[in-house]
Amino acid sequence: MIKTLTLKSTGPGLYEFTSAARDFVAGAGLSEGLLTVFVRHTSCSLIIQENADPDVQADLQAFFRRLVPPSNDPSMSWIVHDMEGPDDMPAHIKAALTQTSIGIPVCEGTMMLGTWQGLYLFEHRDRPHTRQVVLQLIGG
Repeated sequence: MIKTLTLKSTGPGLYEFTSAARDFVAGAGLSEGLLTVFVRHTSCSLIIQENADPDVQADLQAFFRRLVPPSNDPSMSWIVHDMEGPDDMPAHIKAALTQTSIGIPVCEGTMMLGTWQGLYLFEHRDRPHTRQVVLQLIGG
C-alpha cells in the first residue's frame, strides 16, 4: 500500500506530519508491518524528533544554521554550486547529513513511535516549497 503526501513549507523549519502517517497506517488494516517514509527531494530531509517541546525544534534549526551557513558566508567561500541562491548548496549538505528515508515498525496497526516522537519534514530552503513524501506500508 502506497500513498504520497503533499506538504507545503514556508521556509526553513520542521513540519510535522505524524498524524497523516498515523491515519495512513490505521486505514491500511494491517496488524504488523514496516512503514517506509521517503522524501522525493534533495534539499530537504526527514527526521524523527521530539514533538512536545518546540525549543527542541528551534535548537535543531539553530544548530544546522551554525553548522552549514549560507554560501555567501565567508566560511563557505569554497562552495561552487549556487545556481538557486546562497541557500542552495547548504540545503543539499543538510539533507546529506540527515536522511531521506525512515523505516518505522508497525505493530497491532500502530506505528511504534515513542511517546514524544514525531515525524517531520525538515525543510532546508529559504523560500516556500511543495514537497512530496511517500508512505509505503508492507505487511508481515
